[in-house]
Amino acid sequence: MSVGIWRDEIVLAGDVLTDQVDNFSSNAKLGPGLLHKSDQVVASKSGLMKYREPDLFWIDFNQKRYVPCKNDTVIGVVTSKQGDFYRIDIGASDQATLNSLSFEGASKRYRPNVQVGDLIYGKLVVAHRDVEPELSCIDPSNGKAKGMGILQNSEGTGFMFRVSLNLARKILSCDLLEDLGKRLKYEVCVGMNGVVFVAASNHQQVIVLMDVIHAAELLDNEGIRRLLKQL
Repeated sequence: MSVGIWRDEIVLAGDVLTDQVDNFSSNAKLGPGLLHKSDQVVASKSGLMKYREPDLFWIDFNQKRYVPCKNDTVIGVVTSKQGDFYRIDIGASDQATLNSLSFEGASKRYRPNVQVGDLIYGKLVVAHRDVEPELSCIDPSNGKAKGMGILQNSEGTGFMFRVSLNLARKILSCDLLEDLGKRLKYEVCVGMNGVVFVAASNHQQVIVLMDVIHAAELLDNEGIRRLLKQL
């Protein structure tokens, strides 16, 4: 593995990208738009190939409908309860399932108080085109929630809105949210499925946060910095 400066690269579906990945990581994690095929890394989507240290690679591409990908963190809405399972709308072609025991501290005697209409932030542990997606709100490595679970705000200013999948990936990979935190006190949760949950001290600040996040879609890093200076 060699160390150098990563430069985003335009790729087409079907391109073999093994060399690009091996040059920057010996233990690569493949995100949306990339897959393993016959010991090769192959692009499944056309777009801009991106890299984030230490070992994450993905293709930045425009897509309207979210396609579940294993280990993606997503935000969904509880639509129903069926026995020990909840049905969660994550914006994909199929709803995801969530076991009532897939919460930190949950047991057969203690179940979290999940209601229809609640927002759930969780990680996809099963994502295959032939089966329904499955969510979990605990990290399998240590059994901790790590911020996952029911999204709620004690001040009552929490608000959910949708953005493009491209923008969701962008704000998770740039410094926008961190720089916003230097100017406003707020909470934010971004799902890879294009759903964003924000909460702040008052509703006016929530609207400002929404406007800034939406405006960032067509701005580069320098443009985002100029926008934040206007706050």
